[in-house]
Amino acid sequence: MDKNIEEERFTEIIKFTPSLSEQRYQFVKDLVGKYKPKKVADLGCADCTLLWMLKFCSCIEVLAGLDICASVMKEKMHRLSPLPVDYLQPAERSLTVTLHQGSVANKDPCMLGFDLVTCIELIEHLEESELRKFPEVVFGFMAPRIVVISTPNSEFNCLLPGVTLFRHPDHKFEWDRVQFQSWARNISRQYDYSVEFTGVGHPPRGMDKVGFCTQIAVFVKKCPQASKSAQFEKPTGATYKMVFKAVYPSLKEEKYLQNAVVSEVIFTAQFIKRSLLDCSMLEHKYSDDHTERKSEFQPSMNCLSEHLGKLVVERGMKPYVDGKVVYIPLKTIFSFPKVSRLCGTFEKLSKLIAGKVTLSSNGSSVMFNIEHE
Repeated sequence: MDKNIEEERFTEIIKFTPSLSEQRYQFVKDLVGKYKPKKVADLGCADCTLLWMLKFCSCIEVLAGLDICASVMKEKMHRLSPLPVDYLQPAERSLTVTLHQGSVANKDPCMLGFDLVTCIELIEHLEESELRKFPEVVFGFMAPRIVVISTPNSEFNCLLPGVTLFRHPDHKFEWDRVQFQSWARNISRQYDYSVEFTGVGHPPRGMDKVGFCTQIAVFVKKCPQASKSAQFEKPTGATYKMVFKAVYPSLKEEKYLQNAVVSEVIFTAQFIKRSLLDCSMLEHKYSDDHTERKSEFQPSMNCLSEHLGKLVVERGMKPYVDGKVVYIPLKTIFSFPKVSRLCGTFEKLSKLIAGKVTLSSNGSSVMFNIEHE
């Protein structure tokens, strides 16, 4: 079921810009930006829109979605798969995305260890028996550091044309602010969380008394370390069915890191070689003496980049030409920020490019044959 379509029909007259669903998702993104969680689970993920938005957050390494309806997830889950550019330019972080079919009233170990759990427009779809089990599953069993729960504010319904009881035919209830806050505070006391209330979807001017269209509670674990030890005492039987899994290429994997390092080394060496040859041509063109130049050139600062020029002058790590071969010292290449950031150490650089780049006999320099240049 699409949690947003019915709601958008009712909110056409009261214009929300951005839309109410976008404001809710942006709220979660802002929270991710603040707390930098590595592992995030979205309960009631539906069409996976929130997960798709969160996969671009560089701090997140694990994303998981859970919904009772597999067909809704499957309609849009392809958006969570890696794109060709992800393989051409792997990110430095790792990222794994999984989708599971199951009920939030059941416990499954695949949902343990998350930093942030989001429940966006979920609880109002739960049966009474499911709602009773929900706090123990999320706050007792999963016990993440942060939980975000959003739900309709029934006090706002008087402003929505066509709403007689609930905003969506699948809603089992809709709470006012007192009911929601009372429920949330009871949970926070029972499971040792602090809780703060806010919302999205401001009311029209002069109608502030009805509150936000969507009310939100943000729970933060008071003692996050204590919850981790308690999880080992929980049952371990799997109850969810995995319907999707994607593992993104990452520079943390040796094969992708090697490809990236080799490409960057070749690019950097080509740049240095081109600068060296350009300088040589200029010196030949404007020199009064056209006799054969000595094999080792002295590139001038105005021909090379500022970085390369400093290397040549200060460290003596200068590239040189011997006959028809250009030699680019590996230490010069390693000193370029992107290369050193990728490799970490000079030893790692040497290991990663071994057999992939043409090196001098002693392995200290990258070699280029310039016979046809």
